[in-house]
Amino acid sequence: MNAMLETPELPAVFDGVKLAAVAAVLYVIVRCLNLKSPTAPPDLYFQDSGLSRFLLKSCPLLTKEYIPPLIWGKSGHIQTALYGKMGRVRSPHPYGHRKFITMSDGATSTFDLFEPLAEHCVGDDITMVICPGIANHSEKQYIRTFVDYAQKNGYRCAVLNHLGALPNIELTSPRMFTYGCTWEFGAMVNYIKKTYPLTQLVVVGFSLGGNIVCKYLGETQANQEKVLCCVSVCQGYSALRAQETFMQWDQCRRFYNFLMADNMKKIILSHRQALFGDHVKKPQGLEDTDLSRLYTATSLMQIDDNVMRKFHGYNSLKEYYEEESCMRYLHRIYVPLMLVNAADDPLVHESLLTIPKSLSEKRENVMFVLPLHGGHLGFFEGSVLFPEPLTWMDKLVVEYANAICQWERNKSQCSDTEQVEADLE
Repeated sequence: MNAMLETPELPAVFDGVKLAAVAAVLYVIVRCLNLKSPTAPPDLYFQDSGLSRFLLKSCPLLTKEYIPPLIWGKSGHIQTALYGKMGRVRSPHPYGHRKFITMSDGATSTFDLFEPLAEHCVGDDITMVICPGIANHSEKQYIRTFVDYAQKNGYRCAVLNHLGALPNIELTSPRMFTYGCTWEFGAMVNYIKKTYPLTQLVVVGFSLGGNIVCKYLGETQANQEKVLCCVSVCQGYSALRAQETFMQWDQCRRFYNFLMADNMKKIILSHRQALFGDHVKKPQGLEDTDLSRLYTATSLMQIDDNVMRKFHGYNSLKEYYEEESCMRYLHRIYVPLMLVNAADDPLVHESLLTIPKSLSEKRENVMFVLPLHGGHLGFFEGSVLFPEPLTWMDKLVVEYANAICQWERNKSQCSDTEQVEADLE
């Protein structure tokens, strides 16, 4: 009997339960953090051409591994959450000047202008015209980090502040930024062209901003004058095709949809007097009842249908998404175009990535870059736990822009040489 008391079975069973629980927790951690996912160079989609071969030689980031932080960097959700919550770590504070432009409908558009802090690698005057993501502006940390890096590489930077996004700037007309409205971005670009007649442009768009800049360039050939290249990062290409995926719980997209909708509601309601006030001449179709529907909206699609499409007089959500998406304009872009998405971006469904893949198979000026990791505008780098201040995305955009500038310089020198030889003959 004493022997039985000395060797009870319960502790062994209990230890087994603990081991099973630990194993289960470790399994969940490994799955959630995607720790078994390999690191690899980004997948590249392009046509073989002189430009693409030059880019592969001049942009090492296109062919080397993107290595995110070991512990959490392979999770698209954590990369996205960190971008959304803190933007960047140890973000700098570049010094710029705020410019104001009065639009034809009375709206006041603003952008911030940052002068270069060094000479550009090719010695030319180059301006990056930058369009941030949804409801973002020049004061966001990821924009500040990118602008500071671009300045140090010799670029002047002009950053659009989306209409209504800055909390200290009041709306002066019953309209705010929408998914594909290019008016404010176009006004900023025209200001830069007029103020700096010798400058050349590098066009950059992040997320929703990627849609706007691509649509702007494709709207008319004149918009591509003086443009060296365009870079779009983490956009979805077609709102019409994306709306169905945004209502799915796969990859928690429905939850992200709710969070973004809640943020949009706060911004719209902060301007309720300018948009819905009694003294305001509202856009056709925008009624006071739309304000009550706004309070109960739980998705971006509901907000777009009840409010945003009416700023521009669209009769239906389908018409709004079709007309405002850049997908129907991409084939009209003739300058070098780099489209960047992350395979683990929880906001952009994989079905949407067939759009840039298909485009890159048809157009020599297009390169589609698809790293395994990065989330939505994350792309953090780091060794184990703590990320670096500068991201893979920041470095890639500047590296690509530098390469295009050098490519254009080489073409110009070749043309000059050919002209001299022709004159001698």
